[in-house]
Amino acid sequence: MKRLFDIFFSATGMLLLSPVLLTVYALIRLESRGGGFYVQERIGKDGRPFGLYKFRTMRQGSDQKGLLTVGGHDGRITRLGYFLRRYKLDELPQLWNVLKGDMSLVGPRPEVRRYVDLYTPEQRRVLSVKPGITDYASIAYVNENEILGSAEDPEKAYIEHVMPDKIKLNMRYIQNNSVTEYLKIIFLTLKSILSLGSQNKTAD
Repeated sequence: MKRLFDIFFSATGMLLLSPVLLTVYALIRLESRGGGFYVQERIGKDGRPFGLYKFRTMRQGSDQKGLLTVGGHDGRITRLGYFLRRYKLDELPQLWNVLKGDMSLVGPRPEVRRYVDLYTPEQRRVLSVKPGITDYASIAYVNENEILGSAEDPEKAYIEHVMPDKIKLNMRYIQNNSVTEYLKIIFLTLKSILSLGSQNKTAD
């Protein structure tokens, strides 16, 4: 049933949002050198790697300077990239990953291999389900960049504190992997994004 929801929501979303997707792609190409999309290897269900799609928000070669994005003023991020990240629009191309079957709309956010290799046997349970665009951890850590930006050692903070806590939140969904929970997380995610947009508008 959830796969049917994934196909319906991702296909409908790509169709309805196609003008937005095309506009964002064109603006990215106009603003800085490089393609409009960024594809990064992530680890999916049962430890299988796949290419995760995002709108490119950084200058070319930025991933060679570190995998984590920290703070609100990471010099690698383009001006348009800040806007896309602020409203989570850079994640929209992952609707294609959902349609292909690499991901679900709901599930643990897929990590790069560097961090998956650090998982304990218990933490590797997150690989027993399809990764997703959103989950409880995504909602709880909507301001993750700012949290890491304030840390003395961002990578150490991520590995020792943020990542384990996110995995604990992932377990809530894994232990109650139902359609009701799936729909609940989608609703909470939309609510969080709308709330974030309202906060940013107020701050502006």
